[in-house]
Amino acid sequence: MANLDDLYREIILDHYRSPRNRGELTEATSRTEGFNPLCGDELVIYLVVRDGVLEDIKLTGHGCSISQASSSMMSSAVKGKRIEDVRRAIDRFKTMMTLHEDGAAAEPAAEPDLRSDGELAALAGVVKFPVRIKCATLAWNTLTQALDEATA
Repeated sequence: MANLDDLYREIILDHYRSPRNRGELTEATSRTEGFNPLCGDELVIYLVVRDGVLEDIKLTGHGCSISQASSSMMSSAVKGKRIEDVRRAIDRFKTMMTLHEDGAAAEPAAEPDLRSDGELAALAGVVKFPVRIKCATLAWNTLTQALDEATA
């Protein structure tokens, strides 16, 4: 298990140090800002949505390693997908970040599956640190808002 934890840590650090899909989109169909006042994380998501597909996504902003890695992983996971598949990915991730009903955070509410969750599974351990859940979900909540605006 220690080797898997080390791998997850490396994945998070890789996305933090070399974030994917950084920048702005001048032709964006949606531009949405997200902010986590607890940590000071700030994020702007730019989307191009056409014909029910998230054709492109770019991100700007700054924050802690968890928020920045999560936004990078999210952008890679959803880019080029149909909107209904993007919304399913959002739901899956948010379920993975939810505490158990009894408030315990020893394991994620939804067990990560490396086959379906890919690199996102690296963030499953965040639930062990409830104060960091908002950091990990900032990008996903902002993406939900951006999709709502783009598809309204």
